[in-house]
Amino acid sequence: MLRLFFLLFLVSLNATAQQWPVKSVRIVVPFSPGGFADSGARAISDKLAARLGQSVLIENRVGASGNIGAEAVAKSAPDGYTLLLGFDGTMVINPHVFAKIPFDTLRDFAPVTKLGDAPSLIVAHPSVPANNLRELIALAKAKPGTLSYGTSGTGNTPHLVGEMLNLRAGTDLQHIPYKGGAQAIADVVGGQIPLSFTAIAGAQQFLKAGKLKALGVSSRQRVAALPDTPTFIESGLPDFVVNTWIGILAPANTPRPIVERLQRDIAAVLKDPDVQARYAVLGNEPVGNTPDEYAAQIKADLAQWGEIVKRAGVRIE
Repeated sequence: MLRLFFLLFLVSLNATAQQWPVKSVRIVVPFSPGGFADSGARAISDKLAARLGQSVLIENRVGASGNIGAEAVAKSAPDGYTLLLGFDGTMVINPHVFAKIPFDTLRDFAPVTKLGDAPSLIVAHPSVPANNLRELIALAKAKPGTLSYGTSGTGNTPHLVGEMLNLRAGTDLQHIPYKGGAQAIADVVGGQIPLSFTAIAGAQQFLKAGKLKALGVSSRQRVAALPDTPTFIESGLPDFVVNTWIGILAPANTPRPIVERLQRDIAAVLKDPDVQARYAVLGNEPVGNTPDEYAAQIKADLAQWGEIVKRAGVRIE
């Protein structure tokens, strides 16, 4: 009887998919307004709404490094009207860092498309006697345990980029977690701490004002927003490429026609010059890949970050 009910439910969903959407679509952003993830969602919302013929609403549901918002979407009806702005820290790092997590990344979601990739950036207060990552590594080795870096919290992508640097370069940079990336940057600007790993968008105004200096980016090639800043690879760390990503996911069992329609429309929106300009300001490279390609990356990233978290001994109880 239960199996019959489930089959009837799926038939009903597939029938509904033919008319979708008939009401507003909601994208849950599990972080505060104004940040990298939130800005990436808002940059596409109006133009996506125009293509769908329905409003696209952004709902910020914060807490537990994105876990609360992700759980809410995982438990939503798989009808295409509630979506998640997925962040790599939440989807592929949190499962290894948190002792308990209220969702299963692979089981509870249907990946739609990756919106964009953004490298991590290491910045320093102007007083730090290093002008690039190579010089910083030499300085850190000469004074082990004396240099600290701030990030937006324990177990997120910037923190783990710092841990990867320690593992790869043999340094001993000390992590200082903050409640948000803006607070960490403010303390570097103010000279309370010497370093921070952050997104380009969060540091750009201070770099232009000379209140911070950029030492390196974790992209494969130099980024257009910071053409004079060397990559980690150029700084002597082969294949050190880490991109923070954001993407759109639906609850598991969302009808495939809805997922494919969303992917096509979002990919088209990401090609819009206005959206690309807004993403450039964020240091975010638009992607718009297929659901299967996005799912494959999520699976691969889960494995990669699991190994790094284990080696770094990062854990949140």
